[in-house]
Amino acid sequence: MSHYHACLVRQKFYLDSVALMRFSKSLAAMPGVDEAAMMMGTPSNIEIMSNAGLLDDSANAAAPGDLIIGIRGADEASVQSALAESNQLLDSPTSNKAGEQWRPKSIRSAVANNPNANLALISVPGPFAISEARKALRRGLHVMIFSDNVDIEKEAELKQEAQSLGKLVMGPDCGTAIINGVPLAFANKVVQGDIGIIGASGTGIQEVSCLISQHGKGISQAIGVGGRDLQERVGGVSTLMAMEALEKDKNTRHIVLISKPPAAAVADRVLAKAASSTKTYTICFLGDDQKNALPSNCSRANTLTEAACDALAISALGETQTSNVLSNQNRAKLLRGLFCGGTLCTESLVISRQAGLAVNSNVSMQGIGNLDTGHQLIDLGADEFTQGKPHPMIEPSIRNDAVMAALTDDSIGVLLVDVVIGFGAHADPASQLVSSLVHNTRADLNIIASVTGTDDDPQQRARQIAILRKAGIAVAASNAQATELALECIGVSN
Repeated sequence: MSHYHACLVRQKFYLDSVALMRFSKSLAAMPGVDEAAMMMGTPSNIEIMSNAGLLDDSANAAAPGDLIIGIRGADEASVQSALAESNQLLDSPTSNKAGEQWRPKSIRSAVANNPNANLALISVPGPFAISEARKALRRGLHVMIFSDNVDIEKEAELKQEAQSLGKLVMGPDCGTAIINGVPLAFANKVVQGDIGIIGASGTGIQEVSCLISQHGKGISQAIGVGGRDLQERVGGVSTLMAMEALEKDKNTRHIVLISKPPAAAVADRVLAKAASSTKTYTICFLGDDQKNALPSNCSRANTLTEAACDALAISALGETQTSNVLSNQNRAKLLRGLFCGGTLCTESLVISRQAGLAVNSNVSMQGIGNLDTGHQLIDLGADEFTQGKPHPMIEPSIRNDAVMAALTDDSIGVLLVDVVIGFGAHADPASQLVSSLVHNTRADLNIIASVTGTDDDPQQRARQIAILRKAGIAVAASNAQATELALECIGVSN
């Protein structure tokens, strides 16, 4: 049992959570080290590290802009060795083929050195994101906020200011956009075309854009407005501005709008805006029970797959294709869904509910119970799982413990998972998932997956599918089809 630990605070030293997480994993793998963490000194991160037994009194003076290093191990030599390695990792310059990368210290210096830039991507801890975004707006830049855990009141204020300045704020809580063919943050390499997407969800945009691209059409623009943009407090500011932008975009013929059900007053404004458009719309309000009357130029989609099919002007994607025979022993057993993509989890909830299955989830939706027992569909990318940690699309091994727990639970008959690839995502999420199945001995457990992405993505969708199928996982053509297949395995017909 470990009995030695060391803690070091590096003042005013910022590094993003993804890099810190990777450094932490590297330290934890060193001989004699039981646990290691490198985090910014925000209150939530300090609480996490304190609960893990990684802090001492030196952390009391840490500010949110300070970096804290905490290491616990079996002996002093191992811990000190890891501490020395942490400093070397932090102080080693990052370089590319052209030499050392230039890292601006501020928005001001970045703008001064790139006067033709018109967009800033903000990726800092949530408590700092608004102030950095405001600096960018006031220097004439549109903004994409990749950060999560951002206060909704501050988001609303920022978007109102941006509107007054004629600038668009994309995000937060939707880290996906494709602007003029350039994927930003979590996005995929898709075919360019004449279909525009406005999404209050990142993986919703990814799923629809990839299905469209896989089936022969392309994307003009994909604008991620933020997961809470259509809530009453924010008022749909970014969504309405995005609709205006795509109305003026000569390369956009049809627009797909994706969101959880908006606030009633916001839905009225959005649909009125669509009604005045010269373009056609697909409206996908996932889980919407109100079913607002739609303008004549709009059609309704209940799922992401239906939205893609509507934009493609086809009735269906085709039959689910799997190369693995599924067990029929699970009709009285439970469904467990473990998702990296929040909107993919929501889509599965919608489909399950339409089929009459009572499901518990951490996704907020009318008629859905809290996580306790029974059938469960879990969004592992929700804020409660990502505070102080990377998103599971960046580090899918975060899901491994939950997968392994499901393998040992004989009451679970079907395990439903998503694999999301593209820019910003993990280099090989399929292999990470398969690594958690090494000790699976249950022949009666069906594991069903979908892969959101394209073959032009760095991870290559076909390669990811091959890895999953080799491990005995059934792979469906879309998340919706994977869900329908999972329901069939437990004896529920959609």
